[in-house]
Amino acid sequence: MQINQTSVRYFIIKGISDDPHLQLPNFLLVLLIYLTTISGNVTILIACRDPRLHTPMYFFLGNLSMVDICCCTVTLHRILTNFISGDNRVPFLACMVQMYMFGSLEGHELTILTAMSYDRYVAICKPLQYHLLMNTRTCGILVSVCWIVGFVQVLPPVGIVWSFSCYSSIEINHFFCDIIPLIRISCEDTSFVETLFFIEGLFPMILLPFLLTFVSYIFIIIAILRIRTSSGRFKAFYTCSSHVTVVTLLYLTLFGQYLTPNLSSTLDFKKLFALFNTAAIPLLNPMIYSLKNKDVKRALVKSLGRPII
Repeated sequence: MQINQTSVRYFIIKGISDDPHLQLPNFLLVLLIYLTTISGNVTILIACRDPRLHTPMYFFLGNLSMVDICCCTVTLHRILTNFISGDNRVPFLACMVQMYMFGSLEGHELTILTAMSYDRYVAICKPLQYHLLMNTRTCGILVSVCWIVGFVQVLPPVGIVWSFSCYSSIEINHFFCDIIPLIRISCEDTSFVETLFFIEGLFPMILLPFLLTFVSYIFIIIAILRIRTSSGRFKAFYTCSSHVTVVTLLYLTLFGQYLTPNLSSTLDFKKLFALFNTAAIPLLNPMIYSLKNKDVKRALVKSLGRPII
């Protein structure tokens, strides 16, 4: 049955699972992940206040933590709200806003990680010029560009989805309003918006940052191999290991979420990738960056007013 857009007042979010016996375990798991994610990323923000961490890398890391807090809040709050209220409906306007905010924050996270790869490139390949090239003004410009790109690049595909005139169903097979599930329930010809989403969404949002990060690490690896001592090579690699881990996890998840075929049999797998992207990665980021970093630990202990042992 086709439904005119004018009559669509809300969508029904299907959620992670249809099994009623899994609703409570899913809620408790998501709540635990959400609270841990918020705590971990707030901890990073507190640690970055330390004057010793007022460097470009930690400036970008603080911005990454802010994005992770916003991204998991935008997506996971719907699961928590639906379980508490028992109402899986989401108003049409709220659905469009959620779709736009998620796409914008994902774009911003990818560009921030690209800026961090450039920071590592300058630190390893041009160490004598690091403080000159990565000054406060440069870091501010890079972060501003990341925010602008994130909020602008997702506007065209979201605008087209907003203008859809009819839907074949009001049930979204997802746990939040994402663009791919909304395209699938449209009864219009969506070939144009899918092409636009790939060209103007996936290419600048995923593929272009991936290529820039990949090229940066090619130069970084070449520079590391030229270091004569094994301790020097290990130290240079160690400074990049956290960033490489985060980037690898994020891109593998995004490729599985958006670049796999849009078949009915793959929708559940896409939801798993989306859940890992919106819940697990923001949770892992502060752990990856803080557990291996003595400077962050010292700054955090100092902020909490405890003696360093």
